[in-house]
Amino acid sequence: MSYSYQTVGSGSGTARKTFDFGRTHVVRPKGKHQATIVWLHGLGDNGSSWSQILESLPLPNIKWICPTAPTRPVAILGGFPCTAWFDAGELSEDGPDDWEGLDASAAHIANFLSSEPSDVKVGIGGFSMGAAMALYSATAYALGRYGNGNPYPISLRAVVGLSGWLPGSRGLRNKIEVSSEAARRAASLPILLSHGTCDDVVPYKNGEKCAQSLSIAGFRNLTFKTYEGIGHYTVPKEMDEVCNWLTARLGLEGSR
Repeated sequence: MSYSYQTVGSGSGTARKTFDFGRTHVVRPKGKHQATIVWLHGLGDNGSSWSQILESLPLPNIKWICPTAPTRPVAILGGFPCTAWFDAGELSEDGPDDWEGLDASAAHIANFLSSEPSDVKVGIGGFSMGAAMALYSATAYALGRYGNGNPYPISLRAVVGLSGWLPGSRGLRNKIEVSSEAARRAASLPILLSHGTCDDVVPYKNGEKCAQSLSIAGFRNLTFKTYEGIGHYTVPKEMDEVCNWLTARLGLEGSR
């Protein structure tokens, strides 16, 4: 399945951009279906590689949806085209935000979750740029809208970000503080962040800054795990922690 999204600018003469998303890989639950999580790959990767990792986890009650990002020119790679959820000049919250790309990918992700049964809890997770995309979706959920102002339609129950950063962080606190509903959603959303201290792609300090920005903005239900000596990759211990955290936060049967 491939999808394309058109984003339309406001005002006459604004360009329309079409984002063509790649193949989506789904891992069906081996037990009773209690939760669905969209899991997002990193820059230049695809949904297939993560679907194989997720299938091996002892989480029989979760359905995993692993989409593939559109192929687009990426500024940090000198304009070289590869799979990316949005354009990025650097892998940190300091670069300019590609709101159009962020919103198109966030809408693509929400579209998968909107068709899940009402009794199934839904969440988003990801690695590296996928983590950044998951966290942007968390802020859209809290605010109740995308960056372009359109309403965000999904009630998220858990967000996981491994080795990532926070796009759209500037002004986030102010946007959340002016709405009691946004503040309530931010405070109640469980978020798990983890980062290796020897990450040479998305430096550890970017992960720390991400956790600080979210905490300051009112995301109080946040766990930040540090992995000493680990680079820009995941290790079994980290995935064990993800399993335990999801089982507890989503009240999965594996926890009983």
